[in-house]
Amino acid sequence: MEYIESTLGAVLREKVQTQPDHDFIVYADRDLRFTYAEFDKRVDEMAKGFLAMGLKKGDHIGIWATNVPDWNTVLFASARAGMVLVTVNTAYKTHELEYLMQQSDLAAICIIDGYRDSDYIAMINELVPELKTAPRGHLNSAKFPCLKSVIYIGQVKHRGMYSLAEILLLGQHTDDAGLRQIEASLDTNDVVNMQYTSGTTGFPKGVMLTHRNILNNGLGIGDNQRLSPADIVCLPAPLFHCFGLVLGMMAILTHGSTAAMLEWFDPLLVLATVQKEKCTAVYGVPTMFIAELNHPMFKMFDLTSLRTGIMAGSPCPIEAMRQVIDLMHMKEVTICYGLTESSPVMTQTRYDDTLEVKVETVGRALPGVEVTIRDPETGAECPTGIHGEFCCRGYNSMKGYYKMPEATAKCIDAQGWLHSGDLGVKDGAGNFRVTGRIKDMIIRGGENIYPKEIEDFLYTMPGIRDVQIVGIASKKYGEEVGAFIILHKDAKLTEEDVQDFCRGQISRYKIPKFIFFVDGFPLTASGKIQKFLLRDQGLKKVEELGLST
Repeated sequence: MEYIESTLGAVLREKVQTQPDHDFIVYADRDLRFTYAEFDKRVDEMAKGFLAMGLKKGDHIGIWATNVPDWNTVLFASARAGMVLVTVNTAYKTHELEYLMQQSDLAAICIIDGYRDSDYIAMINELVPELKTAPRGHLNSAKFPCLKSVIYIGQVKHRGMYSLAEILLLGQHTDDAGLRQIEASLDTNDVVNMQYTSGTTGFPKGVMLTHRNILNNGLGIGDNQRLSPADIVCLPAPLFHCFGLVLGMMAILTHGSTAAMLEWFDPLLVLATVQKEKCTAVYGVPTMFIAELNHPMFKMFDLTSLRTGIMAGSPCPIEAMRQVIDLMHMKEVTICYGLTESSPVMTQTRYDDTLEVKVETVGRALPGVEVTIRDPETGAECPTGIHGEFCCRGYNSMKGYYKMPEATAKCIDAQGWLHSGDLGVKDGAGNFRVTGRIKDMIIRGGENIYPKEIEDFLYTMPGIRDVQIVGIASKKYGEEVGAFIILHKDAKLTEEDVQDFCRGQISRYKIPKFIFFVDGFPLTASGKIQKFLLRDQGLKKVEELGLST
């Protein structure tokens, strides 16, 4: 593999040289379009504005926003000015935001009004009461000693905050010399982005990712989709997450493609964007694709322009994948697997893989990345067909967790192997399968049970639309198998129906003892299922019903 040994800002400039008038970012719902050249000019103005307001190379800038049009401008401007963009989960509440702002040493944070039931302006004012009285750019916060500025992404004036429009204006009246000097000093191994682990397990940690990490990961991901300047990628995945930022924007940038953005996921808007822009690719987690396929207006849209895309985040039911290929025309759709710490993708299916490979595996290692399955106890490499922990080594390994050297050493061993915490197995063709997380693995009376095996089996039962298997704490066995099931519309099943379907088909100890029919699963803002919450809910339900464990 020929690596990109450059920075985000430099790669953007290279694209401007070769295709200045090619669309880079479009919003179909408002007909807003930026060519590569127009976007690059806006990035320069914002980067100079950041410097003019007192931010410096090496400062950490937070962004707490949905996929608004200037989200990407902030990303590239901070990168060009040698700063580190800290992405904030849009679902965060006050306590989580306070932790991130303190742990990450933010010098500034960019925010929108809010999202869903969260009022970001009110939360920031609660955490930083000094905003009401301090001169802009000169905060002296008791809780956040590094924080000097709050930036509002919008036109309204808020006390104590800069607006992005003002920063762009500052940049327009600042010469290029200071910015160009910083650009010349940057290195591909500098940290450019910090993302906090999603919180599906454990306490969030700031994953430090470099220009080299994310640019090369995007390059490999796009290569496996055969992306080119002819491609238009519909991107409803959140930019605060690696899915949107790396699988999305970095793959698009490195291949000179076009990003058709959505501020947030809406299945109808995805379908409309694909038709209007004649998108050739669309991204999403399986729940997004299922929502699109099941939308009552699905058949009204022309999706024949689609060719490829990415499904990631959780396993895809085979029927959903078949419909994505047949009804959405995505014959070259790919599956990606990885984690934030690996920038994030380790493995990916290829555009010409079979349906079976796409639903039963997460593909093969990306070029330039070594992937092995290792014994969690001994660290020895597992032979083909033997379960163990996913580990990888290569350009994609994070620089480390911010201010957490012990946690970093626990994740990346002395030989440079990054330990994922996920369980998997490799087949004879070099394809990998994910069988669960080490913490998700159910141990019932000494028997190891892999949730995905039971989930895949139950997907074949008529009436079941989606299912998640978790361990429910048990005094007798340590853990019992619990199933959370979403039914298809108008389907009617009982707990006994599900258990009868399992009998004789899977081992007795794998048959779910506790079955709960639900309308949905608890999700992170990026669409990942929070199994630890399901475990807690399951135990609570068992106790409320007085069932024996």
